[in-house]
Amino acid sequence: MGLRILWPRTGRDHSVEEEEVGAAATCEFARGFDQVSDEQWRNCDAIVGVAPPSEYLDRLDKCRIVVKTAVGFDEVDLDGYGSRGIPVCNTPDYGTREVADHAIALMMTLVKSIAFHDEALREDPLGNWRPALNPYGRRLSACTFGVVGLGRIGTTAIRRAQAFDMDCVFYDPYQPNGVELALNLRRARSLEELMGQCDVVSIHTPLNDETRGLIGREALAAAKKGIIVINTARGPIIDIDALHDALKDDTVLAAGLDVLPDEPANMNAPLVAAWHRGEEWIKNRVIITPHSAFFTPESVRDIRAFSTRTALRYLQGGRLENCVNGEYLVNPR
Repeated sequence: MGLRILWPRTGRDHSVEEEEVGAAATCEFARGFDQVSDEQWRNCDAIVGVAPPSEYLDRLDKCRIVVKTAVGFDEVDLDGYGSRGIPVCNTPDYGTREVADHAIALMMTLVKSIAFHDEALREDPLGNWRPALNPYGRRLSACTFGVVGLGRIGTTAIRRAQAFDMDCVFYDPYQPNGVELALNLRRARSLEELMGQCDVVSIHTPLNDETRGLIGREALAAAKKGIIVINTARGPIIDIDALHDALKDDTVLAAGLDVLPDEPANMNAPLVAAWHRGEEWIKNRVIITPHSAFFTPESVRDIRAFSTRTALRYLQGGRLENCVNGEYLVNPR
């Protein structure tokens, strides 16, 4: 029997995957892990989509690669897969523009008071027709835009900020010296240095042990008063309780959050609860979107096609792309 690629948790439409694979392999699809037979687990050559949890690892007798249809991989047992010789890959290039656009859209919604004006006019279209009332208004060319994490999305976001003539700075200790010269940026050598000069800071790091809670009380204490915080990366990168307190004492002017530590939103979290109740002190200062930054029809097609392609290239020619567990990988199959 030829190559077999398994999608263990997928929707009803498989046209993109089948088109990418063609006659090179057999495509097998399931609606959930519990719908995959033991024979399929043991005889698949690749898994694409959601990485199976650790309890399934011992069933993967023939699997040579797992490709996750996402950028993030913080929930995957990288060591467990690596010790069994199975590379785990992500799909980092599918929604770069969309997430960067969303970060800028959150910034623009706040600095132009768009949500504020919309709500005020719905309450009183005549009395609140006050164009000069712009509580968060900023001239963008007079503002400093900072990025934490200058990867694909962070770079794309900062290029968009440059188009608004914003002064742009980044913090990323893993970028080589000189990248700031190539991109015409300024570089902060510490997170505190970045936070202390930014009017807007946008988070674009992966979630890992180093970045969990990175934007916490210490970072926020170093922030320029009146900073706007944008997060389209992963929710736990921000200590949401520290952000609540920084908003309440006006260190942080406003926040745009596409991601939260708990999703769907934990209504008991003080910040989320205050936002949901529309408490006066937080009203129009926090915008929350439902982890939707990545989504367009084009990006969804891209992630399905790109992840399938990554698996097939490895199975056919040994070309390993976007491997995220290389440090744990022993004797690849």
